[in-house]
Order: sequence, then structure tokens, then C-alpha cells
Amino acid sequence: MERLFTLDEKDYTDDMPVYEKTVVRALIVWNGLYAMQQSGEGYYKIPGGGIEPGERDVDTLVREVREETGLVLDTSRIEPLGAVEEKRRDICDAGRIYLCHTRFYECGVLPQTVATEMTESEIALGFHPVWVSLDEILRKNAELEAANLYWKVRDYRFLLWYREHCGASALALC
Repeated sequence: MERLFTLDEKDYTDDMPVYEKTVVRALIVWNGLYAMQQSGEGYYKIPGGGIEPGERDVDTLVREVREETGLVLDTSRIEPLGAVEEKRRDICDAGRIYLCHTRFYECGVLPQTVATEMTESEIALGFHPVWVSLDEILRKNAELEAANLYWKVRDYRFLLWYREHCGASALALC
């Protein structure tokens, strides 16, 4: 998958051990609105998460979207958009580098829903699924971009790239 950009804090030394992970995110657009997780503080997160052992990207997308939004993906309508690489000192272990490869996909959904299965941390942060316009997502998350809150910056910058290259229509498949 094509790398769209890299977010590198350069706050580490090259001799540090590296913790590396890969995650996938699902951009779902319906009638001009985007399926997101909204926190209790009001910011938005693109549904998705880490790939578990034995999973393919599509498996993780289906699982994470179902758990976080209650939506059921149409696996015949999943198209790659691009990848973002993040590299910085690990906030959980300051003695290592955190290297995350995030792969974004544009996804269609089926006309059915299921109960969400959010994690304890998502529940504690007040996350809930919403449909929202791209302009509203960018407006709210722009406040966070300046604060350099890592994953929020990644999603915000990816959505800026998406708006510029793909527009705001469902399955633009740029």
C-alpha cells in the first residue's frame, strides 16, 4: 500500500529498541456523513484497530468496525486508500521507539447493525458511534492537532489528505 506521509517526532535515538505495530482504519461514508467514534470530550476517531495474530486486514476491519460502531462491513466494498507511518518515543516506555503503520481503507456497509462491543477504555473515555460531516470532524479535531495528541493528529492529517485527494463522496476510491 502506498505511504501517504510519515509523522516523525524525532524525539528518540537510533540505538533505541523499536516497538512496531500495524493497524487498520475504516473510512465509511454514507449520504455525505462519516461513521466515527466520538469521545466524551467531543473529538472524533476513525474506527479501526490493531491486527491480531492470524488476521488479515479485512478481518480486522470487519471486527473493529463491528465492535466500535455496530456497523457490518460489505467485504466486497473495501478499497485501500493509503498508509501513514508514525515514529516517535513510545509514551508507554520512554526507552524505546514506537513505530506504527496505519493502513486506511474506504469501506461500504450493509443495511444492518449489531450491538457495539467497546473496550473498557473506550467506554471510560465516553466513546460512542456517530455519523458526522467531514467539515465537523476537521473543525473539532483541528483543535487537537495543535496539541500534538498523536493518534488524533494522524487521523486529522489523514482526513485533510482525503478531502484534498478524494473529496467527500462515498467510495471515491481515489
